[in-house]
Amino acid sequence: MILTGAEILAARERGEIIIEPFDEAQLGPNSYDFRLGERARWYTRQVLDARGPNPTEFALIPEEGMLVTPERLVLCNTHETMGSDHFVPIIRGRSSTGRLGLFIDITADLIDLGSVNEWTLQMHAVMPVRIYPGMLIGQVTFWRPEGQIRLYNGKYRERQSPVESLIHLSYPLGSG
Repeated sequence: MILTGAEILAARERGEIIIEPFDEAQLGPNSYDFRLGERARWYTRQVLDARGPNPTEFALIPEEGMLVTPERLVLCNTHETMGSDHFVPIIRGRSSTGRLGLFIDITADLIDLGSVNEWTLQMHAVMPVRIYPGMLIGQVTFWRPEGQIRLYNGKYRERQSPVESLIHLSYPLGSG
């Protein structure tokens, strides 16, 4: 069951949902609009390898913006620290972002219970688009889980966003 905006606010006030900083003006009927952070990372190779680390470059997104182009995946942090041990967050781009041809979560829209941090957005543009720190870029919904809750304790925990793929840590090199 999805939480309404009023229930997101109430759960936040009870400490069951974390959104920091929080601005009630960003609260919608059943979601919270979050902002783009200031950090970006992208891969420096044209071909990525799932069995090993892939080198990246890092930059702060300047106030005058940063161009995201179709040939490059850009990983960015959310401005807000968000998450919950009680509700499952799901993120997606705002419709205004989608109308610019910008994907913010290529495949990873489900955030695990217990993952409370700035999230890494996987940004891909259909055509060149300029992004700015602090812009409203996505929305998060919160869903009530059913069954026993087990909190996330995976490889992306307690890392500063944006974090590149760590898939290579899931199996030993040379296996397959």
